[in-house]
Amino acid sequence: MSLLELDRVGSSRSSCAALEDVSLTIDAGEMVVVWGERRSGRSTLLRIAAGIEPPDRGVVRCHGRDLTERGAEMLGDEIGYCRLGFRPERGVTVLDQLISSQIARKVSQEAALTRACKALERVGAGACSQLSAKDLKTEETVIVAIARALTGDPSLVIVDEPTIGVDPLRRDDILRLLRSLADEGIAILASAGEGTALLGADRVLSLDKGTLRGELDPDLAPVTELERHRRARG
Repeated sequence: MSLLELDRVGSSRSSCAALEDVSLTIDAGEMVVVWGERRSGRSTLLRIAAGIEPPDRGVVRCHGRDLTERGAEMLGDEIGYCRLGFRPERGVTVLDQLISSQIARKVSQEAALTRACKALERVGAGACSQLSAKDLKTEETVIVAIARALTGDPSLVIVDEPTIGVDPLRRDDILRLLRSLADEGIAILASAGEGTALLGADRVLSLDKGTLRGELDPDLAPVTELERHRRARG
């Protein structure tokens, strides 16, 4: 059984982000990137895969369970969706944000603090814990968002365009992080609008006008090779 399964999923709620008969499976520890241009339906696909919004037709299953029926229960725990924004009412610092997002899911204050610190250390962002969330650099915002998604100890992490707006010298750091999480057994589903965000993926699929197509390149260079090349140049 695949960890995540989209079975003939369609969405017609938006003419610029419609999906047509999309089928996709993702296994534990697999990193899958969906590439597409603007208005291709990338964000819609990821939101449906996370259970944030239901499809108009078709079925989305996580661990064999229909997300339409159990999406709210699984989102935040079994599925970690990386929201890049921070809500001011949930606190000033990064640590406040990670704690309050868990308390909203009825996690105790003590457990939320432990999980938040562990998640930040896991992604190498422990030094960001007392920073103001609104003052984070773009790459720090992405990494902290990944940490927030990890507080629920999910089996699947979904992130929409993780490298958009990130300094080119820091993009591979984010891709290496996602790859390392996949190597630990967490499935990763990400979207991309540029070729550099495809590195390290096990599979890269193309989404064009709501239609999901096959792999762009089965021999994508791993992120470790990119890092080795960068060090050699430096």
